[in-house]
Amino acid sequence: MILVDSSVWIDYFRGVSTLQTDRLDALLGAEPLAIGDVILTEVLQGFVHERAFNQALALLTSLTLVEVGGQEIAIQAARNFRTLRVHGVTVRKTIDTLIATCCIESGHALLYSDRDFEPFVEHLGLQSALA
Repeated sequence: MILVDSSVWIDYFRGVSTLQTDRLDALLGAEPLAIGDVILTEVLQGFVHERAFNQALALLTSLTLVEVGGQEIAIQAARNFRTLRVHGVTVRKTIDTLIATCCIESGHALLYSDRDFEPFVEHLGLQSALA
């Protein structure tokens, strides 16, 4: 299963062509994709117009929904944050730590364009969907 981060969805809905959005376009309908509950919120809150919101809502809710948080993920995310800090990396957003940890623990690959996920790949075994 591939979980798609908001960094990719936002570019996708804006019509921005990147390696990640091209990969997403190829995966849609061909591979099982997932979206995290907090990612769903991040993406949907950016829409100004009701029609675009509803179109995005229809697409995004057709994907498998992954609950990102919970006690076990929260505790492991804190451990992962601390581990990265030992490696000299400070993750800028707690939500990215939760998303990365959720993927690591569940074995999901992550399709992202946010550089904050790179240390999770390098040091903690997060699978990139581009690899």
